[in-house]
Amino acid sequence: MSIQTIENTNELERQIAALIVLEPRFAPVYKQVGTPNLRHNAGGFEQLMRAMVGQQLSVAAAASIWKRLVDAELITPQAIREATDDTLKKQGLSKQKTRYVRSLVDHDIDFAVLEALPNEEVITNLTAVTGIGRWTAEMYLLFSLKRADILAVDDLAIKVAAMELLGLAEPPTPKQLKDLTQHWSPYHSAASLLLWSYYGSLRDKTAVPL
Repeated sequence: MSIQTIENTNELERQIAALIVLEPRFAPVYKQVGTPNLRHNAGGFEQLMRAMVGQQLSVAAAASIWKRLVDAELITPQAIREATDDTLKKQGLSKQKTRYVRSLVDHDIDFAVLEALPNEEVITNLTAVTGIGRWTAEMYLLFSLKRADILAVDDLAIKVAAMELLGLAEPPTPKQLKDLTQHWSPYHSAASLLLWSYYGSLRDKTAVPL
């Protein structure tokens, strides 16, 4: 099975056009929010470590701790191996976050290999790490590996935006959302990006994960 990706804005716009054919209710949303930013990143160890550091923290707090880790040159597997827990604590990492980061180091993921694996296999590899759940793995698939068919059904903003889009009385459960959006495949990533932008317009805030 070939792996579908979204490499640039032109490809995203083509995918959105195809999505609208399958789900016409996206047409007014697209007209309202325009083409979303793809927000691709380089991925790898540093990207996942940064995601772990930022879990359950405000954007400002996460950015502050990450800057301290960068300044202390504590963002590589080798540096983490050589650092004591106290050293990491001094840079702002909690005991739990330290355990997560050490688990990431211990799993020694071959990030180049992930690029050729199907979505579910990538998720299986990443969620084997303590502190990485399915949502984080899906964010890696979408923003780091540029996969084209990822809908984060556990994401609160996506559930709220989907409720508005589909005319539901309340936000759907992950299973309900998965069932209701099966026909959006293989354009789930375009749908995710539009739904995040739509949520942002509904709530007048930024919803896309950083």
